[in-house]
Amino acid sequence: MKKINRRAFSVLLIAAFVIIGMSVYVLRYIDHGQDWALYFSRANSGSTGELTDRNDLMLASFSATENLFAQDADTRIANYHVTGDYWGRTGTGVLSNYWKDMQGFSLLTGTTKAESSTLRLNIDAALNKTAYAALNGRKGAVLLCDYTTGELLCMVSSPSVDPMQGDAEPPEGAYINRCLSAAFVPGSVFKLITAAAAIENLDNIDGRSFYCEGSYDIAGVEIKCSGTHYTQTFEQALSNSCNCAFAQIAVMLGQDTMIKYVKDYGFLDGHKLDGIPTAAGAYPTEFVGDPELAWSGIGQSTDLVCPYSLLRFVSAVGNGGVLCEPRLIYSEKAPDKSRFMEAGTAKKLGQMMSYNVSAHYGGENSFPGLRLCAKTGTAELGDGTSHAWFAGFLSDEAHPYAFVVLVEQGGGGLSAAGTLANTLLQAAVSK
Repeated sequence: MKKINRRAFSVLLIAAFVIIGMSVYVLRYIDHGQDWALYFSRANSGSTGELTDRNDLMLASFSATENLFAQDADTRIANYHVTGDYWGRTGTGVLSNYWKDMQGFSLLTGTTKAESSTLRLNIDAALNKTAYAALNGRKGAVLLCDYTTGELLCMVSSPSVDPMQGDAEPPEGAYINRCLSAAFVPGSVFKLITAAAAIENLDNIDGRSFYCEGSYDIAGVEIKCSGTHYTQTFEQALSNSCNCAFAQIAVMLGQDTMIKYVKDYGFLDGHKLDGIPTAAGAYPTEFVGDPELAWSGIGQSTDLVCPYSLLRFVSAVGNGGVLCEPRLIYSEKAPDKSRFMEAGTAKKLGQMMSYNVSAHYGGENSFPGLRLCAKTGTAELGDGTSHAWFAGFLSDEAHPYAFVVLVEQGGGGLSAAGTLANTLLQAAVSK
C-alpha cells in the first residue's frame, strides 16, 4: 500500500510539474511568441512591408528575398536614426521598435501575415536631408515639429551611417541618436525655464531692473557675463542673455522653486516618442549654496538637457502653453494635448523670444520672411569649447513650427546653430 501511495504521489507531482510548465509556456508564448517567431530571421518571415516618409517616399522595405533602403545615399544617411536598420544597431530606429507591428504576427497561428504592410511616418525625408547637409559633418541634433499637431517633421542626428554599408567602420557615436538618447549642457537656452518661473513667481517682474557690469559676485563667487549691460529690464536681460541678471533671478526664486519648474516641465524625465524612450536630463537637487543655484539658473553647473525635452518646451510656448505630444508615426487620430504652462506665461515668453530676434539676432536680415521667436545658447564646457544651441518657434499660423538645433562644440549659438536653423526653417516654409 505504501508503494502504491508513493507511486500515486509521484504521478501527481509529475502531473503538477507538467501543468505548471505548460502554464508558464502559454503565458510566455502570449508575451514573447512574436519575438520567438522573428528571432531567426529578423529580416523577414515571408511577409513584405514598407516604411515611408510623410510624402510616401520609400525609406525602407523588406520582402522574403531582400531588404532595401532609399535609393539615394544622402537620404539613407540623413534618415538613419529615424529608420534604424534590420540589425537593431540604433535603439531609436522605427524598424527595431515597430518591427513586430510591420510583420503582423498572429498569436493563433504563430506566423506573420503574408500581405504587404506600410508604415507611414510624419518625417519629411527631404527636410532631414537638408538638416544633415547643414550640419556639414559636425556632431549635433536637429528637431522640427508642428506644434499644433505634434507631427515630428525633422529628426536628425550627426554623425550617422549608411545602413546599406553594414560592414563599414562607423564614426564614433554614430549609432547614438543625439535628439533622443543623450543630454547636454544647455547654456543660455535654459534661461527660458528660469524666465518662465520668474514670470509666475516674482511680483512685477516687468517693472524690475537688473544691473550688470560684466560680472556678479555672490558669496565670494564671481559670475561672469559675456558683456557689460548696465541697467536693463527683464526683457532686455533675456535678449542680452545676461548671466548676471539670471543668476540674480535664480537666487530670488530659490532652489525649491527652480527645482519644481525643472521637474514640472519634464526636463528630469525620460519621455516616450511613440513608445521610443528618450534620455532624462539633470539638475542639482541639493545645492551647496547660492553660487551653485546661480550657475544652475543660467544653464551651467551640472545642468543637462535632452534636445527632445527642449523641443516639448518650446512647442508648448508656441502653442499658447498647450503641449501636443510630438508624434513620429503618422496617425489620423487627434494628438494628445495637455496644459503645459499658463497661457499668460507662454504669451509673455513668446513675446520676449520675438524681441530676442529683432533686437539681437538680426531680425529680418538674418531670418528673412520668418516670424521667429527664439533663444540662443552657448554652453561652456570644461575644455574651453562650447555647445551651440538655437531653439524656438515660428509665430505663424500657416507654418506653426517649433525647433531645436544643437551643434556640439560648435561655438556661438547664433553663428553656428542659428544659421543652421534658418536653413532648415526656410526649407520648411517653402514646402
